[in-house]
Amino acid sequence: MTQTVGDFLVHRLHAWGVRKIFGYPGDGINGVFGALQRADGAIEFIQARHEEMAAFMASAYAKFTGELGVCIATSGPGASHLVTGLYDARLDHMPVLAITGQQARTAIGGHYQQEVDLTSLLKDVAGTLVVQASAPAQVRHLVDRAIRTALGERRVTAIVLPNDLQEMPFEEPPRKHGTVHSGVGFSKPKTVPYDSDLRRAADVLNAGSKVAILVGAGALNAGDDVIAVADRLQAGAAKALLGKAVLPDDLPWVTGPIGLLGTKPSYDMMAECDTLLMIGSGFPYSEFLPKEGQARGVQIDIAPDMLSLRYPMEVNLVGDAAETLRALLPLLKPKGGGKWRDRIAKNVEDWWGTLDTRNESRKPHQSATRHVGTFAAASGSCHPHQRFRLMCKLVCARSKNTPWDDGFTLGRPCFHGRGSALCHRCAPTPTVRLSLLSAMALCR
Repeated sequence: MTQTVGDFLVHRLHAWGVRKIFGYPGDGINGVFGALQRADGAIEFIQARHEEMAAFMASAYAKFTGELGVCIATSGPGASHLVTGLYDARLDHMPVLAITGQQARTAIGGHYQQEVDLTSLLKDVAGTLVVQASAPAQVRHLVDRAIRTALGERRVTAIVLPNDLQEMPFEEPPRKHGTVHSGVGFSKPKTVPYDSDLRRAADVLNAGSKVAILVGAGALNAGDDVIAVADRLQAGAAKALLGKAVLPDDLPWVTGPIGLLGTKPSYDMMAECDTLLMIGSGFPYSEFLPKEGQARGVQIDIAPDMLSLRYPMEVNLVGDAAETLRALLPLLKPKGGGKWRDRIAKNVEDWWGTLDTRNESRKPHQSATRHVGTFAAASGSCHPHQRFRLMCKLVCARSKNTPWDDGFTLGRPCFHGRGSALCHRCAPTPTVRLSLLSAMALCR
């Protein structure tokens, strides 16, 4: 059987390591869905109830796996429904590829049924690369470039495929002028600042006596390195929403969330610090950071456009959070004393006491036998951390494990008590882990 453009697309996605696609079928993208069926399970198609949810699922897949998320939709209204979910990926710097159908090439420009200018529609959310294919030989480099750009720049990209093109026989680009011959493959580079910049950052951090750390999603793979730096500096640490899992909440110097849904210890730490170290965070609310001029600042981020944006930093370091912290650690001098950290720990202890008192009065444990799906309603208005504890107790009870036993924790405490990372005992299967992660969204 002749390989169609749809068949080649599926084969190329598989060559790039794509194993799951989230979407909703429609006649404008049938050529690709037929190819998925003929691929005999090489790529799993996960059907959402709505294209918007498919885009959110692709974004979430990228967040929790670190891999490329792929979503697919038909032309016109199907493609337009992807936009909100794609903005979630764009604003959280997640690599996502959107594949959409389009009306036949001969009908474009004729005010045809469900004809939408999709490249213009997607230009903002996928502005790094959004292209409508016009010839079979073009599809190879569009797929390669879209995936490599999404992974390399952590952006949303999009490919628009007219429905007649999807069914055409695929052709490799000929060897002649005006053609492009692309290939598969991308390896994430090691990105570390120059030694001179690291020394400038170390000088600022070593000079501070009240160092506060703020971590975000960019530090998710650097938890142990953040702990090492915090211990060396005798610093406290707050967590932006997307950085919840960077540090366990049972560390006495971790103040928890910051911002509108933050804790009093986080607010007090930022109000009193003389040095701020921000790692992988685009936390938007500047009013919860130190007053301008109060603290000297150092920021680490892989994206240059996010540096010195929320607070005027003295030293800006472009680099991977884990690699940069490891290079920075030997330059930091151990701080003596500990009064600053002791005060933070006392504030955190008092805060937990306040929460326990409030939640005890509501007796949230009486709801622990309810089903995961009704967890948000069952737990009422208790604090998110208490909900995490209750949720883990519920999952353990349902999986016949002993509640509140730490179990294996993948290097960090789990949700038992005041932890912040998922363990295999709390969530022994991917399905249960997904239920617990979904509950986190309900508990914000």
